[in-house]
Amino acid sequence: MPKVTAKKKCCKDKPRCKKCPVVLSRLTTLGYGERHPKDKRRYVLAGSVPKKTMKVARAR
Repeated sequence: MPKVTAKKKCCKDKPRCKKCPVVLSRLTTLGYGERHPKDKRRYVLAGSVPKKTMKVARAR
């Protein structure tokens, strides 16, 4: 289970980067991760996120 720390601010790239807070919150909504209980910026993702799911989460 990889632990990912979100960036402080979105960089407005297209597509969004993998450490963008918006992407990580979308992945948690889709069920591929959860927020760390003590740190708001840290997420614990599932073992592997499918490529299509990551593409949907990174879309603008």
